[in-house]
Amino acid sequence: MTFTINFKSNIDDFQRKISAMAHRQLPFATAQALNAVAKRVVEAEQDNERNVLDRPKPFTTGAIRISRATKTSLEAKVFMGDITAHYLEPYQFGGRNVLNSKALLKPVDAVRDLDQFGNLPRNFLRSLRGRQDIFIGVVQTKRGPVNGVWQRSVEEGAAVPVVGRNGKVRRTRKNLNTRGHLVLLVKFEDAHPARQQLDWFGVAGRAAAKAFNREMGRALARAIATAR
Repeated sequence: MTFTINFKSNIDDFQRKISAMAHRQLPFATAQALNAVAKRVVEAEQDNERNVLDRPKPFTTGAIRISRATKTSLEAKVFMGDITAHYLEPYQFGGRNVLNSKALLKPVDAVRDLDQFGNLPRNFLRSLRGRQDIFIGVVQTKRGPVNGVWQRSVEEGAAVPVVGRNGKVRRTRKNLNTRGHLVLLVKFEDAHPARQQLDWFGVAGRAAAKAFNREMGRALARAIATAR
């Protein structure tokens, strides 16, 4: 889906007011202005993502890019990479969030080594493989059945068996649960309705309208100053 912002009336107004020399520089200045406006739109969209979404990764905010205008093609495009656009569409148009696997992995408070974006470390689940105090399954809780990764409780100072890929067993005292009850580490959730609204087009329209006249004036002044 595309959204077009047309500045022809603004450019026509500039043409009526400028000199013959400036007329010759107008296509170049317009291209420069459009590219500067596109940059402002990208910044506005990135700020909006940070405000609306929960700690988006640089992969998400960095997926907004620009196809630059030239003096022979006075059109600058702001677009988003396909992968990012796919999983952000529900936050723009509504619908259920997009999962990368069969279930959403939602870390809970028991996991303390989350990254700065609130996500599980890349090798977190792999690090639990073979531990005899860890299991994946459904546990009946006071709030109903919960499917996820659970950790059994052990006594303080105990050593937990860990089965390696080669079948050999070692014992570890790291990251034990000594609370006296099962602890939920990761909860499996199904796709759910996306509640946030990114308002891509509204953000782009407001940012572009605010920036164009200022950027056009600057670009035209630079073009005239450097004209030969």
